Amino acid sequence: MKYSLKSQIIPIVSCFVLFISLNSCQKETVILQKSDLRLKKDIPSALAPAAVTGYTLYTINKGANFCDKSSLKSVKTSEMKFYARFDASAHYTNVIPSNQYDINKLWGLSEGLSNSTNSCRIGWSYNNGTYASTGPNSLRLYAYSYANKIRYSQEICIVPINTDLNCSIKVTTTGTYICSVSFFNGSIVVSFSTPIKRTPTTSVASGYQQYPYFGGDEVAPQPIYIKIKPI
Repeated sequence: MKYSLKSQIIPIVSCFVLFISLNSCQKETVILQKSDLRLKKDIPSALAPAAVTGYTLYTINKGANFCDKSSLKSVKTSEMKFYARFDASAHYTNVIPSNQYDINKLWGLSEGLSNSTNSCRIGWSYNNGTYASTGPNSLRLYAYSYANKIRYSQEICIVPINTDLNCSIKVTTTGTYICSVSFFNGSIVVSFSTPIKRTPTTSVASGYQQYPYFGGDEVAPQPIYIKIKPI
């Protein structure tokens, strides 16, 4: 399963399962042939960064999809606002090179129980993006939604690591979420936003918190540390 960097509409093939995951996208089974795999090299694990006042540190452990903190939490809001901060642990290499373009999930909400029915999250990936003076180790951020079980994605911007990212998911009554990101580039604040499809037309979204998640088709190849602070 691949995600294009361009806006896309992908029909979802639902699998019959015995439970509903509130914290990750529903995953399809992927059968990999040996010829599709390259030798996976061990990547040194970064030390867990020091806590930052007001931030919560979320860790996606090596070999995992889910983060270490993902308690069930109801959400009712017209705009979800939060700060996020990545460090060098977000620089990863997938086993299958084309999976480098899969979209990981940062933060967001479902509308109802299932995030593969109606939801919106800001996603991210590491695939050699650059922004101004931030260099080749920047990350790409995306608007990522499900609208009536159809998946949509659209790149928002490219961001540096070790920077406070001011993020927002705003609900509209006209069939979209507005996903926005702003941050300091030197002494100047730069801002980006993009609309993404939404099915409900209420002025308030009601559902559940969605937490950091790695994948895509693969598990985290190393510990990944993300700091998040709701506003």
